Amino acid sequence: MKKILIANRGEIALRVMKSAKKMGIKTVAVYSDADRHTPHVLFADEAIAIGPAPSSSSYLVIDKVIEAAKQTGSDGIHPGYGFLSENAAFARAIDKAGLTFIGPNVHAIEVMGSKLAAKEAVKSYDIPMVPGIDEAIEDVDEAKKIAQNIGFPVLIKASAGGGGKGMRIVQNIEELPEQMERAISEAVSAFGDGSVFIEKYITSPRHIEIQVLADKHGNVVHLFERECSIQRRHQKVIEEAPSSVLTPELREAMGEAAVKVAKACNYVGAGTVEFLLDSQKNFYFLEMNTRLQVEHPVTEMISSVDLVEQQIRIARGEKLSFQQSDLHIKGHAMELRVYAEDPLNGFLPSIGNLSVYQRPVGENIRVDDGYEEGMDIPIYYDPMIAKLITYGNSRELAIELMKKAIAQYKIEGIETTLPFGAFVFRHNDFVSGNFDTHFVKNNFSAAYVEQNQAEDRKIAAVFAVKKYLETIKKLAPIKHQSSIWTKSRNQ
Repeated sequence: MKKILIANRGEIALRVMKSAKKMGIKTVAVYSDADRHTPHVLFADEAIAIGPAPSSSSYLVIDKVIEAAKQTGSDGIHPGYGFLSENAAFARAIDKAGLTFIGPNVHAIEVMGSKLAAKEAVKSYDIPMVPGIDEAIEDVDEAKKIAQNIGFPVLIKASAGGGGKGMRIVQNIEELPEQMERAISEAVSAFGDGSVFIEKYITSPRHIEIQVLADKHGNVVHLFERECSIQRRHQKVIEEAPSSVLTPELREAMGEAAVKVAKACNYVGAGTVEFLLDSQKNFYFLEMNTRLQVEHPVTEMISSVDLVEQQIRIARGEKLSFQQSDLHIKGHAMELRVYAEDPLNGFLPSIGNLSVYQRPVGENIRVDDGYEEGMDIPIYYDPMIAKLITYGNSRELAIELMKKAIAQYKIEGIETTLPFGAFVFRHNDFVSGNFDTHFVKNNFSAAYVEQNQAEDRKIAAVFAVKKYLETIKKLAPIKHQSSIWTKSRNQ
């Protein structure tokens, strides 16, 4: 594999390109009209336009992407995350074109793309699952009986769902008909598939996911867990690795379960198995994401494994160069997703121009982004600007460094979630590790964020003065009373 086309944009396109170039592989960028002058286009060895700004006319058009790969002589296609990354038809079309899809096989994507099919696939592997039904349901009366047997509250979920779409919490039997109708309607609108099922609603869960790698020779390993419980509207906003609540025994059990899930669908490549963890430390299989996750950097930081490099090597047919016993957790990593959203106004999108864009720098600070100062944030795509990652020998050190990095990050022209991040990393419940997926709903306060902003300005000012004094000290002339130059000057 000598040339790879990255079927994506922004920070993830850049992220893939950096690993590919490190491996001596040429890269090809595709871009829409809105992305003509973006960093991922400039960084690639080649770039080719694939259509107008809307993703439905560019990044999501399978034929255009494959034609671009053929036109540039690419050997393989990396989908990144989002867009076509979990599209079985895309993977199938790549295979048909004689190219290599840097991801799992079509079978795995199809099985794990349906929550019902995924449940069926892992049934025989003795993996804990949330109590509920494992088949689609449409009849309201039947749904009432099932919900009463499971016990309220229950969760109605779209089989093809994700990101909280097609999902409704039902507290009692009176609410069920309306909530079921809404879930089906939303599922049809978002996924073109109205299949829903019912399961027990875990009231105070933590969201724990396990990173897995599997090669084409039957070797499967896990690279430990990521804690993804800080969410708003079922969307992750802050992730960390490892989790502060898993014991070594629980970590091993969840890791083994994740490996079994991967084996259940003959998985190949990098994937993530997601679990819910209840207040009694019982874990339940939730779903499998058949792609690279947004939050993969925290796993890379604690394992010293380049996941993109491993994806490429696996796609080339190479065996994993390490076994489970070779992998160990070292230190702790945090990640904040920096979105162009206003946390003081219901997280509404904040589209505009990056009039000021200055990244934090320093040891153990990593910024994965795809923007530069002066660029516009387009309305057509996901509003994530960057991922801010910090690493420390302990969780406490990673948190402290994150607070400093947030204070140093300068973005003007739009509102961002940086103040929200400052709020979370200062909150006692987060710092203590005493939180669940309801953290934002139960604790977030706009007034608290405004107070944090004042504290951030103070920290930034102190840091600036400190750096200034250090610089002045370095530039000051050396004082030495016996200097021959001093004596000559005074004569």
